[in-house]
Amino acid sequence: MNQKILLVEDEEDISNLLEIYLSDQGYVVDTYNNGQDALESIKKTEYDLAILDVMVPGLNGFELCKKIRKHYFYPIIMLTAKIEDIDKITGLTIGADDYMTKPFNPLEVVARVKTQLRRYKRYNEKAVSSVKEVDEYDIRGLKINKATHSCSLFGEPIELTPIEFSILWCLSENQGKVISSEELFEKVWGEKFIENNNTVMAHIARLREKLKEPVKKPKYVKTVWGVGYKIE
Repeated sequence: MNQKILLVEDEEDISNLLEIYLSDQGYVVDTYNNGQDALESIKKTEYDLAILDVMVPGLNGFELCKKIRKHYFYPIIMLTAKIEDIDKITGLTIGADDYMTKPFNPLEVVARVKTQLRRYKRYNEKAVSSVKEVDEYDIRGLKINKATHSCSLFGEPIELTPIEFSILWCLSENQGKVISSEELFEKVWGEKFIENNNTVMAHIARLREKLKEPVKKPKYVKTVWGVGYKIE
């Protein structure tokens, strides 16, 4: 079955171009020009990936991303005409997996789509292969189970995206050891780390927020300045 992509973009020239390029690669593309119609489709259709423009009418891309992440784990790529780092960080902290700034080459979008889908497929295959195993860490009330892809804090379930789960699992299985941003990125994203990449930092911030960590003195995910992150 061809993989299905949700494309939410209100600029017709861009949406038409992306639909052509993605369709040429064998993807089935559902295109919407506003967030509200896209949300209705999400409730009825199983998608493999979503491409969301930030500034769409009805329900903007950030709001739509939040709603998707409440129920689904498939990759989300954000599109925007803005170049401010804060917009990129916002997108990543609410659950987006990648972020592209307009104008962009549609071939690069296709490449990013393929990368995200490969990563998602690899993650799911690992999860399926480990179903019979009981791989769990319990770190002072923080429990994370790889077999069931579940996480809880003192018995209260915590919903994590696949990326957030992978970061927490990587830190947990290396408990007490400092993991650099570069190593985390390459282990979790499966790509070469690029200098000045804030992706790991943004996801760590979101993970801490879900763990209700105090900003200055986090109890679990700790920063070792100039080195990386660790769980003790």
